[in-house]
Amino acid sequence: MRPNQSPPPGIGIGMGTGMGNGTANRNKQRRRPDLTLPLPQRDPIVAVPLPLPPTTSSAPSTSHQQIQQLSFSDLDRINRIGSGAGGTVYKVIHRPTGRPFALKVIYGNHEDMVRSQICREIEILRGVNHPNVVKCHEFYEHNGEIQVLLEFLDGGSLEGTHISLEAHLSDVARQILSGMAYLHRRKIVHRDIKPSNLLIDSRKNVKIADFGVSRILAQTMDPCNSSVGTIAYMSPERINTDLNHGQYDGYAGDIWSLGVSILEFYLGRFPFAVGRQGDWASLMCAICMSQPPEAPPTASREFRNFIACCLQREPARRWTATQLLQHPFISRNSGGQREVNQNLHQLLPPPRPLSS
Repeated sequence: MRPNQSPPPGIGIGMGTGMGNGTANRNKQRRRPDLTLPLPQRDPIVAVPLPLPPTTSSAPSTSHQQIQQLSFSDLDRINRIGSGAGGTVYKVIHRPTGRPFALKVIYGNHEDMVRSQICREIEILRGVNHPNVVKCHEFYEHNGEIQVLLEFLDGGSLEGTHISLEAHLSDVARQILSGMAYLHRRKIVHRDIKPSNLLIDSRKNVKIADFGVSRILAQTMDPCNSSVGTIAYMSPERINTDLNHGQYDGYAGDIWSLGVSILEFYLGRFPFAVGRQGDWASLMCAICMSQPPEAPPTASREFRNFIACCLQREPARRWTATQLLQHPFISRNSGGQREVNQNLHQLLPPPRPLSS
């Protein structure tokens, strides 16, 4: 065979001049119609599409650009919007964008090891992204204090809110449970669910706040059963470690705190016989030694059962956040599927009987 030769300079392949046409005609004359070459069959199931080339018009979103530009020096404090044992929260404005944020200033000078752990865990919390969880945007170390930049909600907290209409309360509970289920799937225990940590905006979006900072600060190097949070909303086994064989399930503890908060919204008052600002001994007796509170007989059976599924003395008998999202009290008012799987009630032992 004669080796293939490159075309002379100046002659392009497939040109419409005389030499190109002559070559094509000779190739056509040498074809053997009796010789065929089978082509491999392409299986579309295992085919892998090639990635598209990057476009020059693609650019980071505006929100991403804003997050990248959140420098501490660009924040102006407007006013104080809350305070507690762990720190103070201020409303701040990001000057370049005019966007409001909440800045939580955490008290105390922490040891280097504790400080590094706090920074690592806050960095993890920055990856939390759910419409019913307050977004953690950034954290700073300024003047020896750790300051966390959070999403700002213009409606404030639900503390002191009275929600007597069950349809409205169901929507609030659904949003809280949605955020809680998301956190629990990511192995994040809130440990301080209470009305003041449930925020709302002008569009009635409810979001869980303070889901990480208080937990991180109190936990430091201790296990999840360390004492932190408001005792009024703590589960019995967390207050009294002799209960439940000394075991504490943080996820079940969050469910108890949710049940107390939802019942408080419905009643318009703290649901135990003592005030939530009562002394430690009175609260411990009311929570650990008395029967769990119940919704009143005037409430619907669905709501009464929902509260009973949350406020079980035995942690293992409490429903999970995912299961409670399918409870009739939630599903009947959610506008979605109204039929609840009958097998759902067999997932856990039935709650204690409701008083008529």
